[in-house]
Amino acid sequence: MKLKTLSTAIILATVPMTGAFAAALDRSGQSIAAFLQPGNYFEAGISVLDPSVSGTTNANLGSQSTGDMAGDYHFPSAALKLQLTDHFSFGLLYDQPFGADAEYTSSAAFTHPLQGNTSVEVDTQNLSLILGFQPTENWNIYGGGVYQTVKGNVALRGAAYSVYGGYAPGVGPVPAGAVPGYDANIGEDSAAGWLAGFAYQIPEIALKASLTYRSEIEHNVNVEETIVNPAVLGLPAIILGSYAEGSTNITTPQSVNLDLQSGIMENTVAFANIRWVNWKDFSIRPNKFGQLANALTTVGMVPGQTNGFDLVAYSDDQISATVGVGRKFDEKWAGNVSVGWDSGAGNPVSTLGPTEGYWNVGLGLQFSPAPNYFIAGGVKYFWLGDVKAQSGAQFGTDGTVANFEDNDALAYGLKIGYRF
Repeated sequence: MKLKTLSTAIILATVPMTGAFAAALDRSGQSIAAFLQPGNYFEAGISVLDPSVSGTTNANLGSQSTGDMAGDYHFPSAALKLQLTDHFSFGLLYDQPFGADAEYTSSAAFTHPLQGNTSVEVDTQNLSLILGFQPTENWNIYGGGVYQTVKGNVALRGAAYSVYGGYAPGVGPVPAGAVPGYDANIGEDSAAGWLAGFAYQIPEIALKASLTYRSEIEHNVNVEETIVNPAVLGLPAIILGSYAEGSTNITTPQSVNLDLQSGIMENTVAFANIRWVNWKDFSIRPNKFGQLANALTTVGMVPGQTNGFDLVAYSDDQISATVGVGRKFDEKWAGNVSVGWDSGAGNPVSTLGPTEGYWNVGLGLQFSPAPNYFIAGGVKYFWLGDVKAQSGAQFGTDGTVANFEDNDALAYGLKIGYRF
């Protein structure tokens, strides 16, 4: 069983390229497959995710439907790979690795009658510069730098967030005419990280294996915060009812990707991807949010917490896997099928992202009008994991505010590739 190099490259271009509804904030999967393509290569693509995520609040919050709180979003990607010599290669990869887009509009537990809905939006961008050394035809050792930007907005409203949402149990709501709730505007920040890895291949049988590590990236972001709830008694006045700016540390997680593929018959390859992301060590605690959290736990207003709490945190690391088969039908058409699984990042999880992993199935199709370029499309259907959701103040306890079940998502994408 032998596969011509060009035929192999065509098949491999059909590996699923649609975005994922993965654990925590994980989105693009941070693939470096484009850098491992033979010769000089360019690709550009866009993925769209259309999730449907809804749940029901606990009985003490009215047993209300939350409505569909997950927003649609899209993210582009692009890659350029140059084979500078027989032994050295260069690559530029652009993606948007982490993100979130959610808003509650239907449940009183997550909205406030005086102003607005609970919502979250997080955007990141990555530009990876990679240098590769190929001592032989079979080995590729690579590494490089990563430039990353991050920004976001968070608004907490409603009884599910108690003090932060504009409510104070046992004291009463914010007086009429006040602007209740918590808002955080996370200003855009840029920072650098790095990646390193190696790959082994036998082109004649379409065998390729690669292992890639990406470092965590530490950001020092400026966060504009407002917390308004003057009904809370006995807390330092400077904490409540005022606007403040301050720097906050946000460290995006380290990760490892293992990619495998092999020819299994003429014009057919099997492929697999395994990904680990260190979400267990990720958290966000803006300054003003943290001051109030510490004050609340000091006076015993938050059961189960003694040292403050975070706006967002996760209890488990993410592990995901995708396996599939790609086949070249003729000189112009190729396709693939795949199955994917994601562990999630813990249960219960934050109300700002209430799913626990997924199962998915995917289909991809590629058309190559000429041997040196192609157009590919793909679609994936996700069965999202059931989960109990909790506020940040409940993290690490059994406390929850809502239950999310029987949710799903549809992802689809388009990619063009050119070899030169």
